[in-house]
Amino acid sequence: MTNKLLQTELCGIPMASPIVLLSGCVGFGEEYTRVEGYSNSDVGAIVLKGTTGDARLGNTPHRVYETADGMLNAIGLQNPGVDKVVDDILPGLDFSETRFFANVSGSTVEEYARVTKRFDDSDIDAIEINISCPNVKEGGVAFGNDPEMSARVVAACRAQTSKPIITKLSPNQTDIQENARRCVDAGTDGFAVINTLMGMAIDSETRRPIIGNVRGGLSGPAIKPVALLKVQQVYEVTKDHNIPIIGQGGITTAKDALEFIVAGASVVGVGTALFYDPLVGRKINAGIVEYLERHQLGSVADLVGTLVW
Repeated sequence: MTNKLLQTELCGIPMASPIVLLSGCVGFGEEYTRVEGYSNSDVGAIVLKGTTGDARLGNTPHRVYETADGMLNAIGLQNPGVDKVVDDILPGLDFSETRFFANVSGSTVEEYARVTKRFDDSDIDAIEINISCPNVKEGGVAFGNDPEMSARVVAACRAQTSKPIITKLSPNQTDIQENARRCVDAGTDGFAVINTLMGMAIDSETRRPIIGNVRGGLSGPAIKPVALLKVQQVYEVTKDHNIPIIGQGGITTAKDALEFIVAGASVVGVGTALFYDPLVGRKINAGIVEYLERHQLGSVADLVGTLVW
């Protein structure tokens, strides 16, 4: 049972903790339940692995490479397809433990809409639209870097579901604020800020790219300053619309999480840190509670967007 101070909500969804475990880092919601001491009830929500209309094998190896203070990945949306996820995987999840969000991906606007419609007829709590994946050659970052295309995808998905839609924004674009504005107009209920930055790694001996896809998404503490700025920028254009933000990018400690909340995030996403500390969520929860008590704040919501200029 988490502390009452941690209780919050996102897009009207009650959450026991402001921590969201990010897509691609926890499989389809059951992987970390095998770790001794871990419990899904310690986090507010889990975002399932990116799901497409049909099954995908993903990119050729290497898919993951550790960098200084971070990680490059180019998995390529390997998944069994939306029918398999809805029919076989979701029934095995315990929705009494935490909230589960789908992550919808696609190569066309029509595929995004089709997958969203399939998840609409399921127990999933919310739908995250991944328009900003930097490690697939079709769709992905091409949608997320173009405000017009981003809005088209959001509108198409909005027409297929009554569930909350959370749009995952790319940092690899010229004007994230304009993109956010267009997505709000198209009907998004929330944002995930940010997805990974685009990067690459080279083997100097062979002079070849280390990642099989050549490029991949950079995550981890190295991208935290960029992520903080993007959260603050998006918050400035969405706060009057009461559009919540999942702040994410390099969070490994309670201090990191608190900085994102001050910048404007309603809740925070944890991803890369889980690979070396699967119990990091419990530690972040404890640190947030200690901070709220010390500053005599009644809830996480009291801290959101309180950056002093």
